[in-house]
Amino acid sequence: MARDSGTPNALADELSPYLLQHAHNPVDWLPWGEAAFQLAVQLDRPILLSIGYASCHWCHVMARESFEDPAVAELMNAGFVNVKVDREERPDVDAVYMKAVQALTGSGGWPLTAVLTPDGRPFYCGTYFPPIARHGLPAFTTVLKALSDAWRERRQEVEESADAVTGYLRESEESARARLALRVVPTVPGAASPLAGALARLEADEDPRHGGFGGAPKFPPHAVIAALLTVPDAAEESARAHDLARRALRGLLRGGVRDHLGGGFFRYSVDAGWRVPHFEKMLYDNAQLLNNLAVAHSRFGGVEYKQAALELCGWLERELTLKAASSAAFLSSLDADSAVNSTAEDGHHEEGAYYVWTNEEFEAAAGTDAQLLAKRYGVGAVGELEGKHVLRLAADVADVAAAAGLTEPEAAARLAVGAARLLSARSQRPRPATDDKVLSSWNGLMLRALAVAGSRLGASELHELALSNARFLRAELYSDGRLKHVWREGVARVEGLLEDYAFVGLGLIELYRATLESWLLTWAFELADAIETRFAAPDGGYFSTAADSQALITRQIGIVDGATPSENTAAAELLLWVSRYRSDPELESRARAAVEGLREPAAGAPQAFASTIALLGRLDRRRHELVIVGPDADDLLKVAKASAVQDLALLHVTGPDHELADLELVRDRMRPKATAYLCVSGACRLPVDSADELRAQLAEAASGVW
Repeated sequence: MARDSGTPNALADELSPYLLQHAHNPVDWLPWGEAAFQLAVQLDRPILLSIGYASCHWCHVMARESFEDPAVAELMNAGFVNVKVDREERPDVDAVYMKAVQALTGSGGWPLTAVLTPDGRPFYCGTYFPPIARHGLPAFTTVLKALSDAWRERRQEVEESADAVTGYLRESEESARARLALRVVPTVPGAASPLAGALARLEADEDPRHGGFGGAPKFPPHAVIAALLTVPDAAEESARAHDLARRALRGLLRGGVRDHLGGGFFRYSVDAGWRVPHFEKMLYDNAQLLNNLAVAHSRFGGVEYKQAALELCGWLERELTLKAASSAAFLSSLDADSAVNSTAEDGHHEEGAYYVWTNEEFEAAAGTDAQLLAKRYGVGAVGELEGKHVLRLAADVADVAAAAGLTEPEAAARLAVGAARLLSARSQRPRPATDDKVLSSWNGLMLRALAVAGSRLGASELHELALSNARFLRAELYSDGRLKHVWREGVARVEGLLEDYAFVGLGLIELYRATLESWLLTWAFELADAIETRFAAPDGGYFSTAADSQALITRQIGIVDGATPSENTAAAELLLWVSRYRSDPELESRARAAVEGLREPAAGAPQAFASTIALLGRLDRRRHELVIVGPDADDLLKVAKASAVQDLALLHVTGPDHELADLELVRDRMRPKATAYLCVSGACRLPVDSADELRAQLAEAASGVW
């Protein structure tokens, strides 16, 4: 029978905000763990696995419709052992069962619903199920009854189905490992980027009108944009690659997926034109967008990229940053749903309620400049979302000025004041909930983005924020050579995954290159060593989970990009950086082995392998190391940091007692006067001790002359 919703279930003892949202459901939820599987064996019941996350709109819908309904809960409690998982807390569990959903249904998404045997093998999978049959989906109660009956009356069929699905998942992983075991001979340094073979496919898939790829729903192509931006200007395909990146970024910057008042970006668009988003704001999306905006600004110039990047950083600090005395952590997300108004007695929530506008609300907040602001933000007679308006950049400032008979500076000033009024009015609404857990992997993505943005935008305050974040991760989530995956309310838990080690490690490398604080580099070395020790696969590549972690029905290698870059590729990139700083050709070979076998599939499916394509391009280009030794090196360091050389491994050692003085790159190079040593693919120029000489060497290296 259904339990009284006033009595909490076992999720009440969890830390995850998503799990705590379900702690008072009448469903007898259990967290993922051995106890749930043992109970399933003891009761001889299947496991009903439900996976979601705190800011997921359709997860909230299914919770309201089904998990809060005592009649539905009674069916669930009578026939199943019910397990609830926060996909952000356990991405390893989510990845395994999402593959099962995709195999059985041809698509995926959240909430994920899977029914498992007591030993974890899936035999039925889906996503959202409505309370009554609609839109081709069966009612959730119908599904529950049918599966309960099948478990009792057709056990052999169920077992065969579970074996078939599990066998498919294992064969899929074996195929991925076999692909990684291939040893493709890389092209010579200086050859064309492997993106050249993928550009035609990307161009065929592009939406040239709106930017981006494919139709609705449309997700920001973070990894693709990042890969396109890595193509050197001198490469034959650079113009095509950069145009694709610019068009994609333009669609994101001008569409409704950007919060034009508060900064930051929403998850994705429900339409092809970037007009109407799903309104959750995720840390990982905004980290990747910040990185791409900063790089685009440094490559193409202009103010639009920089303005959006700095607005994003402002939103990050205001709404997703947990600050202590000398450290800072980034929280996970803002919910898509919020209360319609502060006086609603039933607490009715709607998606996007915090961000959308009726005509009356907009005019009241905008005041005398309502017409000016309406033209700028595309506010017409009828809104895009059930009559309400999602703001977008519908007109440039010049067009607004011309229509109103103003100069551009006059129009810009009035628009800025009007936007501030709109933001002030919006801030009086009930705010979306914050998922306040801290994830190592997502913090690593933002750590790297802030390091890049600080350098590319000339914003040293972003380096300070990144350093504060690195200090938090080191103090709160790292102990005895191991990272934890998640932290909340002073407690770190869940053993670190490959994505944690790789993303944090890459953030540390980028921040070291920006600040030259040696502890960042030595910690990155430690994380790389842990990857080699605990995650390496025998034939190449890196497992998503550590060798000593809880066993799942398959142990995966994440070779494709999803909402975040491939963790296998990120690990390979980290090891490549470390191999250069340590002068370790064996480590470089292992980094290559993780991605070389993916050249052919990457060219055929560039949207799935964009981060791998970018890394393969780096592997095929000349590598540059710059070692600056000695005290009083500020002039040389200033030149080095301003260099246009891509992926420059910059190292600074002040003297023989420096923490990094034992590295082979430094050996026999110490001098009493600040001196720079530039090497390109193992060939070194004569040492120089003047800023002008170093500037000339770096200019030649950047142009490909040497």
